[in-house]
Amino acid sequence: MKKQNWLFILMGGCVAMSASAQETKQSQDLSVELNPVVVTGTGTHHRLKDTPTPVEVVTANDIKKAGITDFREAMTALVPSLSFSTNSMGDYLMLNGLSNKYVLILINGKKLTGDSSNNIDLNRIDMSNVKRIEVLKGAGSALYGSDAIGGVINIITNQPINDITVTSNTKVEERGQFTQTANADIKTEKFASYTSYQRRQADGWTLTRVDADGEARDKHDANAFYTDNYTQMFQFTPNDKLSMYVEGSYYDRTVKRQPEYLKYNLTYDAYSLGAGAKYNFNKRSYIQFDIKNDNYDTNYLYTNEDGDNKVGDEVRQKRQHYYSGNLKSLFRFTENTRTIFGVEYIQETLDRPSFNVDERAYTWATYAQEEITLFKNLQIQAGLRYVYHETAKSNVTPKLAVMYRLGDFTIRGQYSAGFRAPGLDELYKYSYSQRGTRAGTLSAGNKNLDAEKSNYGSINLEFNKKWLTVGVTGYINELRDMIVARTVKLSEFSEAEQAAFQEIANELYGGNAKLGNIQNYVNNDKALIKGFEVNLNANLGYGFSLGGNYTFADARTKDSETGWHKIERSVRHSGNVNANYAHAWKSYRLNINLNGRVQSKRIHETLKSDEWIDESAPGFGLWNISTRHTFDGLKYFTIEPGVGISNIFDYSDRRPDASHLASLTPGRTFYVSLLLRFKK
Repeated sequence: MKKQNWLFILMGGCVAMSASAQETKQSQDLSVELNPVVVTGTGTHHRLKDTPTPVEVVTANDIKKAGITDFREAMTALVPSLSFSTNSMGDYLMLNGLSNKYVLILINGKKLTGDSSNNIDLNRIDMSNVKRIEVLKGAGSALYGSDAIGGVINIITNQPINDITVTSNTKVEERGQFTQTANADIKTEKFASYTSYQRRQADGWTLTRVDADGEARDKHDANAFYTDNYTQMFQFTPNDKLSMYVEGSYYDRTVKRQPEYLKYNLTYDAYSLGAGAKYNFNKRSYIQFDIKNDNYDTNYLYTNEDGDNKVGDEVRQKRQHYYSGNLKSLFRFTENTRTIFGVEYIQETLDRPSFNVDERAYTWATYAQEEITLFKNLQIQAGLRYVYHETAKSNVTPKLAVMYRLGDFTIRGQYSAGFRAPGLDELYKYSYSQRGTRAGTLSAGNKNLDAEKSNYGSINLEFNKKWLTVGVTGYINELRDMIVARTVKLSEFSEAEQAAFQEIANELYGGNAKLGNIQNYVNNDKALIKGFEVNLNANLGYGFSLGGNYTFADARTKDSETGWHKIERSVRHSGNVNANYAHAWKSYRLNINLNGRVQSKRIHETLKSDEWIDESAPGFGLWNISTRHTFDGLKYFTIEPGVGISNIFDYSDRRPDASHLASLTPGRTFYVSLLLRFKK
């Protein structure tokens, strides 16, 4: 670890000790909210310190103080248990050693759909619209179903508050990085509208100009891109019992690949439509219905002629559809209980024209949850979900969480089961590759795959004062029946199976394909992740606040051929520090924020000749400083310029032709921003 990283950690500690020696001042300008309302851990609203399931929260204020306009940057800076393996195609998310296919990403409780080369497209998340981000670690399948083995990230968006609010936020940074957002809120007694637009773009850059052999290279490590995000929501509340909404979004992204002689750029288009209604029987009970249709397309935009494709042709490569309907009810039959019942239907569709794949799978689920409060200090939560997946059949996932409060101390214990239904690409993916005259490989789906399953347990101890929160969590997550791709020689299959594979290869290849190997998906591996986390957040008084997190994850997987080894892309050690100063002089407020993240190497190991070769990306530290200057002396207007430095110590991974980059940061960059807000 670099000396300057330790220097700033020590500086943060010194600030904490110095400020804590002073008289603590609880005033209105304290800049850390230690007890926000959360919903993700239980499906019901709780204050953070009162939820029986531990949840990590990043608020809009945290994001704003750090001068962040990008989801990946926010999670990297503020949630050390999350890491990203970045490449020119996108961001590969990891949560405590498990990849993005085991992490469910929600926006207001509804799944975000769409991936690029198996990377969740996080650019669809409009950060200007975020109220808070809740991170539930560990299996959340009892409440949220498939894909929640590793955890759940729920992005909660803002709702209109004032009669009229119009906001513009502009950020300009070196390397052509530019973000522009515009928001317009209107609210009346019965009607509300929220409109948002976000534009993001950046130039591409190359971290090193030579490859491992010293030859020149001009391939971009970070591709140039631009994105446009539009979201619209209308709400109608005719009376105090009934509320309804409709919402929609449109998203467009273009990735400009380098070198220019490549045949095509990549474009991504997505749109979603949703609607719902909520009926309150009384202040304690309600029933709610939500439906959503989410669509995501991946396309090639040709920049050079290729066969029948001309310059400017846009050809769809993959289309993903996600349809869901959820009926949920909450009843409080007694003062100390909350009961949830729900039914959910999901249908997913995958269309890949070039591979002759057009398949779908449906899921039915029913779930129930009970929360009981005993003796004011003891809270118990029990839940159960039954799922029927079209191919993986029946699965049951229980959950039990207990919370006991003793003065300023809170103890939480949790057990939860998780499952992940096979993805459509694992069930139905077909592709064929052949080089020259050599025999090729057919990648085939497997319709007989079982669901992946997990058992998760955690213990949490938390100390909570008005000005200080300290927490320690230990956990273990065990997975079995993991779905992995295995390559098998064609000769190991029966003659009938060989003939079937040959027919598929001929159809894909457009001729007499030569088959050598078959790559298909099987339930083969298991995994074991053990770790712990420590976090601290404090309001130190006099405008100072300090926060820090450290996480350790020992993530290992086992297969039948090579035994136990470290999970690819996992990170064992990571931590962050956030120090903030805020002060107001009449109509002017100053906010200074220092943020740092340090992480150990990201695991990349390759098995060659029965020996594991370490090709891991090195550990690194990134430190950022941002300042905001708020002028709100005008009655209806607020003006807020900002200035900051990203990557203060100019770190970048410039190893020649590194196969696994630690980070795509180009080095130290400076930025300016300007927020304008009108509200009435």
